[in-house]
Amino acid sequence: MTQAQRIDGKAFAAGMTARIAAEVTALRDAAGVEPGLAVVLVGQDPASQVYVGAKHRATVAAGMRSFEHRLPAETSQTVLLDLIGQLNADPNVHGILVQLPLPAHLDASALIAAIDPSKDVDGFHVINAGRLATGQDAMVPCTPLGCLFLLQDHLGDLSGLHAVIVGRSNIVGKPMAQLLLAANCTVTIAHSKSRNLAALCRTADILIAAVGRPEMVRGDWIKPGATVIDVGINRIPDGDGTRLVGDVAFAEAGHAGAITPVPGGVGPMTIACLLQNTLTAFRRKLAAEA
Repeated sequence: MTQAQRIDGKAFAAGMTARIAAEVTALRDAAGVEPGLAVVLVGQDPASQVYVGAKHRATVAAGMRSFEHRLPAETSQTVLLDLIGQLNADPNVHGILVQLPLPAHLDASALIAAIDPSKDVDGFHVINAGRLATGQDAMVPCTPLGCLFLLQDHLGDLSGLHAVIVGRSNIVGKPMAQLLLAANCTVTIAHSKSRNLAALCRTADILIAAVGRPEMVRGDWIKPGATVIDVGINRIPDGDGTRLVGDVAFAEAGHAGAITPVPGGVGPMTIACLLQNTLTAFRRKLAAEA
């Protein structure tokens, strides 16, 4: 049984969502308008449908307007580009999210590039990636932003700590590194080609696992007292059914200082940060129009 402190992302996200809802109410009362989030879902991917449903419920619960566009799997690139153009021009839409993955015939990069960067609440547009890398105001990808909030809540000032990120994706690993650099951490990005990966991980004060491989990070990879953020969500066989596990072997991590569980750790923060990004986009539009 692990003795490491559990970092309760579900509770943190609930508090964050409540604060966002209160802010939305105050802004609506003051300005007479409210943030709007548009989500585009193409096809019938079961996991994507669950995610989009959860985002819709959270958006409405926070007092924001939710615009769902559910399209058939055979929808063409041209039709999607036209829809994104309409959403870019819609003054009631402050955030646009195209749910990934997309059907194979669609070019996700081109669709993301078509989103107005100021409405890119996923933070995937190359302009937002560049702004983040150069320390400018940017829309930040939701999952790494949520990880940062959890780390700051648990550890306070992160200055001087050594963070090792296992995974170099554009969605988590790379933006996570930029956020931690801005927080004055020393950052190492490890990946599938890294040598002596376990030894690298053992040097980490903060260890972030984001590789999508169930329980890859073993207990003896973790330095005693380290703070572990497990971004992975993997479903593995369990008897007659399945169960969710992270990228870290949770049962072996008792000597960590603190760790996020799966589920209930990073996952709830992703949707909370999507709401935060939508509110940020809304605030910036109001400021620009003032």
